[in-house]
Amino acid sequence: MVQQYDEIGEAFEGFKGLPIVKYGEVPSFLAMVGDVRGKSVLDLASGTGFYSREFKRRGAADVLGVEISGEMVNVARALEERDPLGVRYEVGDVAGLRPLGQPFDVAVAVQLLNYAEDVATIERMCRNVHQNLAPGAEFFLFNQSPEYDFDGPSLAKYGFTTELTGEEVEAGQRVRTTALLEPPVTIFGVFPRREVYEKCLRAAGFSDLTWVPVEVSEAGLKEFGEDFWADALGNPPLTMLRCRA
Repeated sequence: MVQQYDEIGEAFEGFKGLPIVKYGEVPSFLAMVGDVRGKSVLDLASGTGFYSREFKRRGAADVLGVEISGEMVNVARALEERDPLGVRYEVGDVAGLRPLGQPFDVAVAVQLLNYAEDVATIERMCRNVHQNLAPGAEFFLFNQSPEYDFDGPSLAKYGFTTELTGEEVEAGQRVRTTALLEPPVTIFGVFPRREVYEKCLRAAGFSDLTWVPVEVSEAGLKEFGEDFWADALGNPPLTMLRCRA
C-alpha cells in the first residue's frame, strides 16, 4: 500500500480536479465536517495535504496531517513551504499510531480504513484514532460506498473507474480504482462491508454512527446538468460516515 502512494507523489493533487471529487467529494465532505474555527484537527491518510490546508484556511487552530507515504508527506511539506499556513505533517501508519500528546477536537479520514485487509487492523486503526481525540470529539470518514453495485454503469465520465479484482480478504473484496488522469493512476484497496466499519468503530469506543450521502454541488449541476450525474446518484460509488468519541 505504501509503495503505490510513494510512486504517485505529486500526481495525487490531480485527483481533486476529477468531476466526482471536485463537485461531489470535496463540497460534501467539507459541509459534513462543518465549522472548524479554533479547533484542532487530525487529518489521517492526509496524502499531499489537500484537506489539511483547507481546514487551516477555514480557521482551524492546529492541523496535523498523518500519512503513511513518505513521498506524499514530502509533497505536502513542499506545498506548505511554498504557501505557509502552519500545517504540520508527519509520516505514520494509523494502525500503529502513537499517542500524539494532545486531544484533538476533530479527526478526518478520507479513504483510510479501506486499505486494511483484516478486521483486527481496522479496529486497531479506530482505537488509535479514538485515543487521540478529546471526549465528544467527532470523527469524519469518506469511503467507497459498501452498497456500490460494480455491475452498474461505468463511472468513467466522472473521472475514474473502479472494479473488483476477484480476490477476497477478511475485511472484504479487493478493488482496483483508476483515476483517469494523464497518465492514469491506479490504486488498489479493499472494499469493506458496512458491518465491518460499524463494528470496528463501535469496538473502539465511537458512538452516534451516521452514514451521510455524497451530494453534487450546485456548481456541479450547473457545469454538467442533472442528467450527467444520474448514474452516480442512482448507484453512489462514495459515501461518508460520522461518529463521536
